[in-house]
Amino acid sequence: MKYTQLTEGERYQIYALLGINLTQKEIANRLGRHPSTISRELRRNKGQRGYRPKQANELATKRRKSALKQIKLTETVQQWIRTLIKKDLSPQQVVSYLEKKRDVKLHHETVYQFIYRDKANGGELYKHLRIANKPYRKRYGKYDRRGQIVDRVSIDERPKIVDDKSRIGDWEGDTIIGKGHKGALLTLVERKTLYTLIVPLKSKNGEQLKDAVIEALKPFKDRVLTLTFDNGREFAHHQEMAKALEADVYFAHPYASWERGINENTNGLIRQYFPKGSDLREITLEQAQRVMDLLNNRPRKTRGGKTPNELFLGLEVDLLAA
Repeated sequence: MKYTQLTEGERYQIYALLGINLTQKEIANRLGRHPSTISRELRRNKGQRGYRPKQANELATKRRKSALKQIKLTETVQQWIRTLIKKDLSPQQVVSYLEKKRDVKLHHETVYQFIYRDKANGGELYKHLRIANKPYRKRYGKYDRRGQIVDRVSIDERPKIVDDKSRIGDWEGDTIIGKGHKGALLTLVERKTLYTLIVPLKSKNGEQLKDAVIEALKPFKDRVLTLTFDNGREFAHHQEMAKALEADVYFAHPYASWERGINENTNGLIRQYFPKGSDLREITLEQAQRVMDLLNNRPRKTRGGKTPNELFLGLEVDLLAA
């Protein structure tokens, strides 16, 4: 049986049972604990005025915090940190992953210090840290005539359940445009799980984009209930997408990027790999797949430390495996 720390409630029980002169063994039996647990508790957390539960709990908590600070970065833990940082996890995500998968508890500041020591020694781990770039904002030409999509259905008519992110099947879609408006990436993100699809496009041609959306989502057709796009004319063939995928398509209000905030945030993450000014015509399927794998295997704090692959596909990947 795995040992668990005594709770504050158990310490009050110990105090009460000592008051009626029960032996340590009898107290252990009452609490369902091993006698050595009770013996160690009384030996380590007793004060000058005897055993008092509040004081005992404070002493135990202080000792645990002190032990946590003294955790040493063994060679194995250092290698795990290197591996995870090279997979573009943030220090916070590294800490969460190691605690969940390797039962190693660290503070994210410890990971930051490790990275900067590596930099001082000529290492390049720091290059994998996310840089807080100025948010990418699309600039639309005055002749773009956005909102001219025929038979568009406003996001105002989208079912309220979509806002809750309580089910799998509600997607947001967008495009990232390449240098000189040449080449593009189609990005699709499932709202509940953050599962992401990236498809390279030679252009923003509506017919090509329609085919790309259908091809990308058809393998998951049973988990496509709604699609929400911006008002780019490349999404003009929305009715054909809706029919092929048996899903409902909605459009955000013009210039209201926050209505597709998950997709916008994901596009920012993708820009880490394909910076603004890149010629996206040169992006291969293999390159897009690599970025998809990195994002879909990245633990997300907003999803309880689980990865999109775990939540959407039920696929758990050991990021520290050789």
